[in-house]
Order: sequence, then C-alpha cells, then structure tokens
Amino acid sequence: MPAPAPSATLTAEQQHLVDSRTALQRMREHTAGLTAQGGDRVSTEHLKQVLHRRMKALEDDPTVPLFFGRLDYASDLGAERDETLYVGRRHVTGEAGGEPLVIDWRAGMALPFYQARVGEPMRVRRRRRFGFSSGRLTAFEDEDLVRSPAAEVAASSSAILESEIERPRTGPMRDIVATIQPEQDTIVRARLDQSLCVQGAPGTGKTAVGLHRAAYLLYAYREQLARSGVLVVGPNDSFLSYIADVLPALGEIDATQATVGSLVSGATGVAVRGLEAAPPAVIKGDARMAEVLRRAVWGHLGRPTEALVVPRGAYQWRVGAYLTEEMLGELRERGVRYEAGRAMLPQRLAHQVLLRMEASGDSPDDRVQNAVARSRPVRAYAEQLWPTLDAAKLVLRLLTDAEFLARCADGLLDADEQRLVRLPKPARTVAAARFTLADVVLVDEVSDLLQRTPSLGHVVLDEAQDLSPMMLRAVGRRASTGSVTVLGDLAQATTPWATRSWRESLGHLGQADAVVEELVAGFRVPGAVIDFAARLLPHIAPSLTPPHSVRRSRGELDLRRSADPAAAVTRAVGDALRSEGTVGVVVPDATVPALRAALSGAGVVFELLGEQAQGFESRVDLVPATLAKGLEFDHVVLLEPAGIVAGEPDRVTGLRRLYVCLTRAVSSLVVVHGEPLPAELDAPTASAA
Repeated sequence: MPAPAPSATLTAEQQHLVDSRTALQRMREHTAGLTAQGGDRVSTEHLKQVLHRRMKALEDDPTVPLFFGRLDYASDLGAERDETLYVGRRHVTGEAGGEPLVIDWRAGMALPFYQARVGEPMRVRRRRRFGFSSGRLTAFEDEDLVRSPAAEVAASSSAILESEIERPRTGPMRDIVATIQPEQDTIVRARLDQSLCVQGAPGTGKTAVGLHRAAYLLYAYREQLARSGVLVVGPNDSFLSYIADVLPALGEIDATQATVGSLVSGATGVAVRGLEAAPPAVIKGDARMAEVLRRAVWGHLGRPTEALVVPRGAYQWRVGAYLTEEMLGELRERGVRYEAGRAMLPQRLAHQVLLRMEASGDSPDDRVQNAVARSRPVRAYAEQLWPTLDAAKLVLRLLTDAEFLARCADGLLDADEQRLVRLPKPARTVAAARFTLADVVLVDEVSDLLQRTPSLGHVVLDEAQDLSPMMLRAVGRRASTGSVTVLGDLAQATTPWATRSWRESLGHLGQADAVVEELVAGFRVPGAVIDFAARLLPHIAPSLTPPHSVRRSRGELDLRRSADPAAAVTRAVGDALRSEGTVGVVVPDATVPALRAALSGAGVVFELLGEQAQGFESRVDLVPATLAKGLEFDHVVLLEPAGIVAGEPDRVTGLRRLYVCLTRAVSSLVVVHGEPLPAELDAPTASAA
C-alpha cells in the first residue's frame, strides 16, 4: 500500500476535487441556461440535440472521481512551462481565465499518464495516482519519472493501480480509464483510418479497450464521426446491457449498440422468429451463399427480343433490341446496385429516343427526356427487362423453390446442402415464414445487392470469433468506407459456423489490411483461475499464446465434488455473499430450472440472466453457460463442467464453452461437480462439499 499521505498535501488535493466538482456544476448550469434558436426549425432542432448531448456529457456522478491522476510537467524536461494537470474522465474548466482544472484522459497532454516511464518521461517529472472510496479522495502515490531508480518498479507494482483493477464491482461493466496499460493505450489511441483486430485472452480487457477506443475516436474525430456515426455490435442483449454504461460514463452518448440480429432485422424489417439446427445454419452462413444470392438477384435481368417502340405525337421512335442489350451490359459492367441500374435504364432508353428525335430535326431538352423516361411504353419495357425485386420475398423463394435454388447454387452447393437450406415448413408469404437469424442475414445481403448499405465511420465488433462469414459480411458493409475495431478470442469460439482465423474473418469483413494485435496479460482474471482454465488451450486453440495474470494476488480456486451439486451451489453462493462484489452462478443451460428452484428455495435473491430486459441489478445472477461470454463477476460459482461440455454439439466446442465459463471470475472461482471433471483439465482431487 502507498505510504500515508501528508495531511496538508491530501487536504489540498481534496480541495481541488471540490473545486472541480463546483466548476463542473457551473458548466452544466451555463449549458442549461442556453436557448436553442436556429435560423429555421431544422436548425433549431439540431441545436436542441447538441445542447441535450452536452448536458448529458456534463452529468456528475458523486460516487465516481472526477480525476484519477496528475501530471507535473517540467520546463527543464522540454515542456513549455512548469505545469500541473489533473487527468480525468472529462474536461473541466475553471472560472478564472478558463484554466483547466481537469483535462480529458483522451487529450494529447494526458498521454504521459499512460505511456511515460523511466528513461522516457515525456516531459513529465512526476506522475501521481489517486485512491478513492465512493468518490472521496483517500490516498495518492507518486512516481518520480526522472530521479527515482525505483520508479519503473513502482509504476508496475502500484498498490492503488492494483486495488482499482481488483476492486469489487456491482452492476454492469465500468470504465477502465484509471487503469489503462501502455499496450492497451496504444490500441485505444490508434488513428480513425486504422482498422484493428484485437485477439485477447480472458481478463485482458479487450472489450474495455474496444469501448475506450470508441470514446477516444468520438473525442479526437468528433466532427467527422458526428456525421458518419459509431456502432458497437455485441453478441446478445445481456452483453449489451452489461456494457451499456461505459460510454455514457465517459461522456459519450452518440454511439449506438446492436446485436447482429437487431442490426439486420432493423435494416430489413424482417423479424427473427425461428431457431435452426446447426447443419443448415452453417451452410447459410457460408461465404458461398453470397454468390448464390448474387446469381438469384442478377438472374432476374431479361434479354431483349423486341425493339422498344415509343409513340410521341405523330411519330413512333424505335430503339433496337441489340442497343438495349448493350445498355444492360454497360450498366452491369459499371458495378452499380440492382436498384440503381433499374432506375438508370429508363433514362438510357429515353436518351436513345432523343437521339433519334434530334436526327429527325427536332430539338428536345432534358424535360422531354424525363417525360419519355416516365412514359408508359418505356416503363413497361424497362420493367420487363429489369423487374422490381423485394429482398425478403427473393430469399423466401430461394429457400422454398427447389428448382430456383438449384439454378442459383449450381456448382456452389451440392444436392444435400441445397436440401438442408430449404425451409422445413415452406410458407407462402414472408409474414408467415419463420425466418431464422441466418435467413435474415441472407435478406440483408440481398438488400445490399439491391441498394447500397449506408456506411458508418467506425464499427466496434465484439466476440467476433462467433460470427459466420455471412454475418461478418453484414457487419462489414456497415463500415465499407469506415474502419473497424474487431475484438475476440479464437479460444472462445463456440458456434459451429465460427471462422478459425482472424485473417479469414477480416477478409469477410472487407478489412483485410487490418492490423492484428494480441493481448495476453490478464488484469482481471486471477492467476490461479487463468492457469486452471489454460489447461484447456492445447485442446481448443494450440496456436495461441497462453495468457498470464499480472496480478500479485493469485485469487481463490476451489474444486468441490458433491453428491448434491445443487445444494453445494447454494452453500457456495452464501459463502460468496459474505464478501464484497457480484456473484455469477454459471450453469449448463439444461440445469437452469433446477438451479432456479434451488436458489429460490434457499432464499437467495437473484436475477436470471436473459430473462430480464436489463439485468445486473442484483448481486447474484444465474447465468446460463451460453450467455456467459464477455461477462465478469467478482465471484463465480460454476456448476458441472462436464455438463457444460456435453451441452455443445461436439467436444471441442464444449471445451471452448467451458473455457469461457471458467474465466469469468475476478476474485474467486468455486467449481461444483457431481460428475468427474473433463479429463482435459487434468485436475487434482477435488474437495468434498
């Protein structure tokens, strides 16, 4: 722990915190007093939104410190002047002279707080870290980056830093601005035009890094991203609820969040109404389906066999079939979307009519060409050659019409694969069809073939290892002119359609040039837990670098064999509740009803993850194994590892699922089992429970 702080120094720092909170309140009151008055109604509404976002960004949570660090710049180290700057979650300006009381952690002047070290002080003589309790400043630690030979050791063994990393939490995920490590900070501050893929072992903070990169980009490229937008894509609604507070806590409310399902359903207007077995879902998620769909769309183009005849006044103007065929070929070669080409064809045909009118001595203008393009003969002729398509109806036809599917999939899918992808219960209308997520992703692909999907400025994609190639394409087209931050862990890939290579995944995303970074230093998962879980790596991801914990505390790992596992789980939960922090009870999906009854019977207050809209409001969460990915709890009680493995379609996938579940603990992990542990864990004898 740090040495006791001198009273005068600590008092002065506490006063600076009070002054900073007063200034923030003054900034908010000033913003609240502004009136949105633009030159017109649209401008006024825009200004109202700007002021609303500004008010949200200036909200103060008294339980969260306004600053967590301090930098003492020195002129003799190259700084413009001796200067003290406090580093926090948002910029706070003092009243007198507009001097900053707190600088935003994303500002360039805050960089040394994360990157400076002995030998490279970055113009900073001293870095100070603050300890807080419920928003109240309680302690500080100083690192002399110039004079102290032990400063580098102190920086890597900071008691305040370690205490903050290991601090028990309640509720959803919180930000990590006070504890970002140098290798994480490099990723966070990467340029907007740089796409990144972060392969991160459990506890390395990859999700937090991705969210903080979004916050940094919104700060550093605010004007650009205000126009183009930022999207965070997560694996499920529970995960999005878990991370929902991070960006707002950093003053950013402009990023939107979605799952792949909500993303494609919202874009296509087609709801996901059915579940699907793995074999057909794997085929529908295969990249070959993109070519099948392309053929299905463009195969609707007709071939002209007759000339176009356009009567106008006393004349009839003819456009030969061979000219029309050349137009169709030219439009196809331009690579336009289907709907764009369909809109261009009448104008092309009308232009040919005008050429003939001019050759006869007439002088038509653009208004005449538009009138000809809208005329009944031209519209009917163009519609026959380039018919209107509906994305959902096209996919429904493809999945129900065996002959149509065979034509489109010829040489791509064999007869068995075609049989598997056809809907088991054909429906005549889209409304009656029980489309699965894989089906709606196909609809989204067709929608993009018809009309280009708008691109965002940046997309953060978490748990990307579990997405099929077609799902990756769906996310990738949302960043076709932007950049991405891809987050995941190949060792945690648990879907049968998951890709096994980041290079392959990045290709499907359309981001083949993205830089792949690897995080292996675990800051959240205790050493004892990560070492135990890492026994599975040779069986599930032998090519990955095994993770290691950088925490001095090894944490607690307890393996309990019991003849009554449900009762042993309730006892373990009771033990965990005597300590601070959240408790996650991770169980095989099939045992959720039994454990729900056992916990209720024991009087434990808990939430069933996935059942509530929000979740994470109770200290105890009952977590089905399939929803555990991406979550963290201070204490985890895990039931029946063998049951978690058996709940998946194959053993490797089951072991990956178990690896995910074992690595959710921040302080302690209790493994309760009645069946023998999987042999791959090679576990020592468990204690009786």
